[in-house]
Amino acid sequence: MFKVQRIHCFLLALPLLFSACLDETPKSQLPEDLAYDTASNLYNNAVATLYNYIGGTVESQSLQGTYRGVYDYNTFTTDEAIIPTRGGDWYDGGFWQSLYLHSWTAADVSLRNTWDYLYKVVMLCNHSLAQLDSHRSLLTTDQYNSYKAEVTALRCLFYYELMDMFGRVPLVKTDGTALTEVKQAERSVVFRDIVEELQACLPYLNNHHSNLEGNWYGRITRPVAEFLLARLMLNAEIYSDDNWTDGKRTPGKNLFFSINNQELNAWEACAYYCNQIAAAGYALENSYADNFKVHNETSAENIFVIPMDKVKYQNQFLYLFRSRHYAHGSAIGMDAENGSSATLSTVRAYGYGTDSVDARYAINFFSDTIRVDGKVVLQGNGTPLVYRPLVMALDLTGSKFEKTAGARMSKYEIDRTAHADGRLQDNDIVLFRYADVLLMKAEALVRNGESGQAELNAVRARAGMPSRPATLTNILSERLLELMWEGSRRQDLVRYGLFHKAYDLRLQLDKEDSGYTTVFPIPTTVLKLNGNLTQNYGY
Repeated sequence: MFKVQRIHCFLLALPLLFSACLDETPKSQLPEDLAYDTASNLYNNAVATLYNYIGGTVESQSLQGTYRGVYDYNTFTTDEAIIPTRGGDWYDGGFWQSLYLHSWTAADVSLRNTWDYLYKVVMLCNHSLAQLDSHRSLLTTDQYNSYKAEVTALRCLFYYELMDMFGRVPLVKTDGTALTEVKQAERSVVFRDIVEELQACLPYLNNHHSNLEGNWYGRITRPVAEFLLARLMLNAEIYSDDNWTDGKRTPGKNLFFSINNQELNAWEACAYYCNQIAAAGYALENSYADNFKVHNETSAENIFVIPMDKVKYQNQFLYLFRSRHYAHGSAIGMDAENGSSATLSTVRAYGYGTDSVDARYAINFFSDTIRVDGKVVLQGNGTPLVYRPLVMALDLTGSKFEKTAGARMSKYEIDRTAHADGRLQDNDIVLFRYADVLLMKAEALVRNGESGQAELNAVRARAGMPSRPATLTNILSERLLELMWEGSRRQDLVRYGLFHKAYDLRLQLDKEDSGYTTVFPIPTTVLKLNGNLTQNYGY
């Protein structure tokens, strides 16, 4: 991936619905006539520059790596992980508690910032597509089709995140659309549009493995789009439901999609795209941990990543830094924030404290007495640092283990040469990988009345764990064990009808039995600026 410098002619894009139209105000280091004067410059400034927005350095402005954005809203709202208040640390106006308790509001600044970020990239994609059309004479037919498919698929990825989080969102696909023309689309409409656009892109997308270094590193290729289609199909019952508060959904067996002149139901379609990814040559790594090692660019399993290089790129990965105790950070020559931890239900799901601890526990968590380079890490008072996995509360202030409660995030190998206290590392951030494909296929098969045994147990065997019957309950459990810290838990709980229930330390909110919290509210400021939009149910 060539991670171009941000010389796009409208880098400082205005967020959706915050001006009289969706046109962008050009601000650039290059005049537009030079930015688009050759096929190479057209690609660099209309396509490649868009990839700068997948990772990031600013809160709420990345798919993963930074705080208070897509990842945190999909992780700390679930039974998977928690950021407890620890004395004067991590209260932050109640933000982290509100995520866990589902007591967020439409006025939350981080929610609006996340909305703005996602729509900013959508608008950038719209402008890039317009530029490809305007300068088509510079391109061969193959180049035009390929570039257009790449940008369209990237826009689909961001619309997928918007639809998944906010349900009913404006579907704007034309550059410079006037505010008066911006109207809300039902979730099912956005869902079908994403599916159809991705399907139309597939023939024009390259089949390379985009996690491998080279010309396609970090880019949208056919397997990336097929993974996204598989995930869309797996959640088709959710995304086809325009009123998620009435307790009714159309079964996946009754939702049909045209694929290669066949009509497949949602579960069959999910399995189909999973098979396409397998045919593209992806496979489980022999070692689970290798997918997250410092130099993980050669993984046979990783499908889509955010390229990381502490010298070349600015993208940051703050999650290890956020989780470690201060003394732990000091022992590896870095700072730390002593925050995020696994919940009690998560460490129990791994079998912690029993004779049958899942083999992935030691990879995913720092736990118990902490050693660095073979030496026990000491706290400031000279006592050993011991993380307490079975001690957790929403507010630990004043408790005996205020600073040491909870198993902490490990998973990604620590890059001991990282810059900025570990924020700038060489481990690529994994967004999509093949183990998830196998688990999606297993679930789709079981939901379709078939056996997903081979797929489920391939994942378990790689981890050195015994086989389990392929039931929906076991597959959901396996998704937690395998995909911990990867940002997919909220979506899983919504699909299983569990997200709005009480779990772990969280009680169900008043009226939450309707399921209204399975989508987030449309930000208040967005509603005020566009009278065409209405709030989501329950808010």
